[in-house]
Amino acid sequence: MKSILGLLVISQVWYSCSQVKSGNLSDQPEEKVMKLVWEDDFADTVLNEEKWTAMIGDGCPDFCGFGNNELQYYSDREKNLRIKDGKLIIQALKDTLGNSAYSSAKIVTKGKGDWRYGKILVRAKVPYGRGTWPAIWMLPTMEGDRKWPLDGEIDIMEHVGYNQGVIYGTIHSKKYNHLIGTQKVDSIALPDAHETFHDYSLEWTETSMTWSIDSQPYYTIQKGEEGYEGWPFDQPFHLILNLAVGGNWGGKYGVEDSIWPQTLEIDFVKIYQ
Repeated sequence: MKSILGLLVISQVWYSCSQVKSGNLSDQPEEKVMKLVWEDDFADTVLNEEKWTAMIGDGCPDFCGFGNNELQYYSDREKNLRIKDGKLIIQALKDTLGNSAYSSAKIVTKGKGDWRYGKILVRAKVPYGRGTWPAIWMLPTMEGDRKWPLDGEIDIMEHVGYNQGVIYGTIHSKKYNHLIGTQKVDSIALPDAHETFHDYSLEWTETSMTWSIDSQPYYTIQKGEEGYEGWPFDQPFHLILNLAVGGNWGGKYGVEDSIWPQTLEIDFVKIYQ
């Protein structure tokens, strides 16, 4: 009799454990599944203006060099911005446009794609050479004047050509920025970044951000208790793709004359929430 009771008890315990593991008990939390909410695979022959705006100019007169002493003039000319074979091509050239010796392109989703939290995934191939400064990044979409760094910036992927085999992920806020030596940034070696397309992603939640390349996380930041000055990232942000030339960081060791033209190529952009 004791053996039979023992087997019944063991069987009940095994059944209960299997139910927990398989998630069949009613008190198990429902798994959150992220869904694709926005994408561009650049299948059209021209830029989709319902999703992107091409920026024009060099930032002057109010913001010359975009606050970084950058050398390029952004245009929407085909030589700077085009779609070819299902890829977005942002090309920087050494030519004269406006008052600049270089031209390039910058596109934004502001007012056409703005998100608070989610996973941003971009497959891209970066340029090569000293003086290039491509970026996949985000700024807040807000009414009125945006104040930097108070209102925040998220850099999903940055690359500088003088450090060719390294990719960076960064946030900027009033409390954490390079101007006061408190930058929150990490990097990872990626020697073939200019030869091969890679998946650059950011998973952004109410409490953390995680940067990954090809689905492999390399940096995580947790939200602290510092409030808006440390974490202004609970508001909608829009996406920016651009290729800068020179500047305070990209041009730290000068700009090589012989490398142009150079391109930032984008295979697709996908947003999940």
